[in-house]
Amino acid sequence: MTSQVTLPLWAFILILLFAAVTFASHFLFPSVRWFFRRRMERAVKRLNARLERPIQPFKLLRRQDMIQRLVYDPEITQAIVDHAKAEGVREDVAFERARRYAKEIVPSFSAWAYFGFAIRAARFLSTSLYRVRMVHKDVGLADVDPEATVVFVMNHRSNMDYVLVTYLAADRSALSYAVGEWARVWPLSRLIRAMGAYFIRRKSRNDLYRKVLAKYVQQATGAGVTQAVFPEGGLSLDGSLASPKVGILKYILEGALAAKRDVVFVPIALNYDRVLEDTILLRAQAKGERKFHARISVVFTAILRQIRLRITGKFHRFGYAAVSFGQPLTLSEVSEAESTPDALSSAIMERIAAAVPVLSVPLISYLLLTNGPMKRDALEIAFADSLKSLESAQVHIPRHNRDYAVEYGLRNLRERRLVVENAGQISITVGQEALAGFYANSIRHLF
Repeated sequence: MTSQVTLPLWAFILILLFAAVTFASHFLFPSVRWFFRRRMERAVKRLNARLERPIQPFKLLRRQDMIQRLVYDPEITQAIVDHAKAEGVREDVAFERARRYAKEIVPSFSAWAYFGFAIRAARFLSTSLYRVRMVHKDVGLADVDPEATVVFVMNHRSNMDYVLVTYLAADRSALSYAVGEWARVWPLSRLIRAMGAYFIRRKSRNDLYRKVLAKYVQQATGAGVTQAVFPEGGLSLDGSLASPKVGILKYILEGALAAKRDVVFVPIALNYDRVLEDTILLRAQAKGERKFHARISVVFTAILRQIRLRITGKFHRFGYAAVSFGQPLTLSEVSEAESTPDALSSAIMERIAAAVPVLSVPLISYLLLTNGPMKRDALEIAFADSLKSLESAQVHIPRHNRDYAVEYGLRNLRERRLVVENAGQISITVGQEALAGFYANSIRHLF
C-alpha cells in the first residue's frame, strides 16, 4: 500500500482532470446551482410582491422538466402511437419527433432576462421611436380572482406591439407570447425564449405537432400563466381589423375546462401614427401572400439613417403610439352558448374594435380619403365634427388642442409625402392612396 507508482505526466494530468470534473459535477455544480436558485427564488418573491399578477410556479420550472412533463402526458403518448400508425414509423421515432416539437415550443423563462433586460429594452425602444400614450386604462388586475388565468388579447398592427405591450404591462405581470417562425433565428430565438415566449408554426398540418402545441397551451392555462394572444393570428395587411382565428383560443378554453379554472380576457387595442412595416405589409397584400420580403440591407440602411439623424440632431419620433384597455370578459360570466371558441373570439374582437385609439394621422387620412381635397379650415371643421361623433371612442388629442392635432397630423403626413397642398386644397398624394388607407382603415369601423 505504501509502494510508489510511476506514471507518465500525461496520464497524471488526465487523472487530475477526471478528478476535477467529478468533484465539480458531484459537489461544486450542485452547490452553485442551489446558491443561484435560492437567489432567484428570493428575487422572484420580491417581484411578485409588486406585480398585480404574480409569476406562476409553472413558468419558473426548468425547461427540461417542462419538456418531460409535456411529452410524457397521457394524451401526447396516445398521439405518438396514432402518429406512428398513420406514418408507418416505429413508436420510438414518433416519440423523438414529439420531443423535438416540445423543444421547439417550450420556453425557458428567465426572470432576470424579462425584468432585468427586456423591460428596460422595451421602454427604451418604445419611448425612443414613439410618443407613447395610455389612452384608456380602467382594468385592475389586482381585483381579478387570483385563481383565474388572465389572457391579454390584442389587435396586431406591428411587430412593435410585442415591445409596446411588454413595456406598458411591466407592473402587471410577465407575459407569455405566442410568436411565429420569424423569431426562430439565432440569437434572437434564445432571447425571446428566455422572455417566456413560445414558438408556433402557424400553418402546420401535422396532427402530432398541433397536439403537442395544444397540450402546452392547456398546461400553461391550467397553471394560471398570464398570456398575451393576437386573435387575428398575424399582422394586418391593410390596417383594418381582421377576422379572428380560434386555434390558440380553443386550446386556452380546453385548458381552463380541464383545470376547472376561470379565464379573464383583457382586450388591448393599439394604434400608431406610423407603422414601421406599413409598405412591406401593403406589398404582401398586393401579392396576395403573407410573405414579408425585407432584405437585411434595407433594415441596416434604415438603422444607419436613424443613427445619422440622431447624431445630426434632426431625428424626431414617429408620432404617437397609443394603447387602450377594453372591457374585460370573464369566461364564467358568459353563457354556455356564447362560450364556444367562435362566439367568444367574435365577442373579444368586438371589444378590441371598440377600444382602438383614434390618433391624428389615421383620422386625417380617413377624412381626406372620404371627402376628397379640402381647405385647411374645412379640414379642421370636419376634424372637430368627427370628434363629436366619436365621443364613445378612445380619442387622443395631442396637447388637448384640436388645431394642434390637425397641424401635427398634417406635418407627419407631409414628411412621408402622403399629402400635398395645391391652391389651398389639401389632398392625398396621387399614388399614395393605399398607404393613406392603411392608416384610415385602423379606425374606419368606428364611423
